[in-house]
Amino acid sequence: MKNLLAPISTICVCSIFIGCSQESLIFYPEILPPDYPFAFSQPFEEVNVPVEAATLNALLFKAQNAKGVVLYLHGNAGSLRSWGDVAGDFTSRGYDILIPDYRGFGKSTGNIANEKQLLDDGLAVYRTLTKTWPENRIIVYGRSIGTGVATFIARSGKPRMLILESPFLSLIDLASHHYPFLPRPIISMFLRYPLRNDRRIGEVACPVYLFHGAKDDIIPFDHSVRLERLIRSPHRLIRIEGGGHNDLSDFGAFDRELDQIFR
Repeated sequence: MKNLLAPISTICVCSIFIGCSQESLIFYPEILPPDYPFAFSQPFEEVNVPVEAATLNALLFKAQNAKGVVLYLHGNAGSLRSWGDVAGDFTSRGYDILIPDYRGFGKSTGNIANEKQLLDDGLAVYRTLTKTWPENRIIVYGRSIGTGVATFIARSGKPRMLILESPFLSLIDLASHHYPFLPRPIISMFLRYPLRNDRRIGEVACPVYLFHGAKDDIIPFDHSVRLERLIRSPHRLIRIEGGGHNDLSDFGAFDRELDQIFR
């Protein structure tokens, strides 16, 4: 996954923050042709979710005698072509998993234009799942940029639990970390994607699990520490020693914790 706010010159950063092209700084989609044939080692089906002025393409992987379903909101780069590989972490533990691509990613149409649209799209996918699953059997899982969407969904609905992998306090705080030369008030004023997990996480009623690598150099571990302090529902912060931003699944501790959560 790419840096959520990739380093560029001061002039370029300031230009972007006053509204030129924030999307190109935050999102790195891989675009796929409409007829692209996905190929994975386990059965799947494509699902298309209509949203306002666009269609989101998603992959549904099913487990045998599924105990529930995971809505997986992925990171800021790539497409379902590679993100579909995470499905086995959940189907092997007895859960279906639905992974949507954001607008402009993969086969999804349209382009991300603002935060409200991004969050509303995520909620639309969640509501599609509620047509076939009761909310108490839906787990919302967000990874990196997807934690902003996942937290919004969990606050808006009543899922069984919320799992956040490598979450940030807000993109305002993350931008301040990567660009300390920019005054925070300027960032707050012009950033169109604040994704304020810090303001929403306290309103999440379901249990919350936070996974974070101790050596994450894109979203520092401290973001999860600070976010945990704001959670009011039952929760746990799981620190993965030696883990970075993109490799938590390589650690045995990550697998053991998932076993406990999904038992």
